[in-house]
Amino acid sequence: MMRQEHGITVAVYPGSFDPVTYGHLDIIHRAAKVFDKLIVAVLNNTSKNALFTLEERMELLRKVTADLPNVEIDGFRDLMVNYMKARNVRLIVRGLRAVSDFEYELQMASTNHKLNPDVETFFMTSKPQFSYLSSSIVKEIAKFHGPVEDLVPAEVEEELRKKFPQT
Repeated sequence: MMRQEHGITVAVYPGSFDPVTYGHLDIIHRAAKVFDKLIVAVLNNTSKNALFTLEERMELLRKVTADLPNVEIDGFRDLMVNYMKARNVRLIVRGLRAVSDFEYELQMASTNHKLNPDVETFFMTSKPQFSYLSSSIVKEIAKFHGPVEDLVPAEVEEELRKKFPQT
């Protein structure tokens, strides 16, 4: 059921990653151990005002996943199921931080499955130390020049400081 792309198991981990956090990286590292290939698909969500451009987010992800040879960074601007069909992939990985995430993620998984019954979603729970962490929290802390070094990799922290310079 899970074999694709010349006999290897491929999954997609979609998200906005604005910016990528240690919570995202935890899921990426763990999913990269489970699947032969993991495509981290960066969504250009037009309904959100992103801090980083799609290209900036993809470049940051490339930098912080450079040590993972089976991870590919890609971007998309379409429905998830259309992207999955275009890439010929059937498996989605989603991270769950808390029970509050579950209702939304279940709704998205059910919708994706309704739109394409061949698409399956695998949920990975975050480690407890990342259960509170979100890109929105990181941006809020960075905006007011708070410490983010325990929340994001150094490359991301540096780019956040450029977006929110000290005045």
